[in-house]
Amino acid sequence: MVDIKAQDDLLSHRSRERASRSIRCLPFTEQFYRDAQERGLDAKTVLRLSKVYCLDKTGWSNAAGNIEEAFRWLIRVGVLRREVDGQGLTARIRTTPLGRQLLEARPGLPQERGSLLDHLRLNLRRYWPPS
Repeated sequence: MVDIKAQDDLLSHRSRERASRSIRCLPFTEQFYRDAQERGLDAKTVLRLSKVYCLDKTGWSNAAGNIEEAFRWLIRVGVLRREVDGQGLTARIRTTPLGRQLLEARPGLPQERGSLLDHLRLNLRRYWPPS
């Protein structure tokens, strides 16, 4: 017989680890997550203010498509969510309760750089997800 509570705890732990790894590996700053929580952000704003919102020095953040793709991944792992208005989903994102919990528990998490193994695991998950 499977212990449901233990299984839920394991899934929750894995979800938190995957979300934490994603925050460490993607080049967004603490200010990005703070502003996403307080007022919401969209890819155009992040692109325009990339010096404030992105740690990246390689030019990754020079394309709105790259930023939007990172948003979609952070939504998938539960760190961000799309803002909703009277018309439905918008281009703006905000942090989720999981994202807020991770960032409150470890405020410097976005500045912690993921290891090479972290980046490899993240990219394998993002680009070759399990079927």
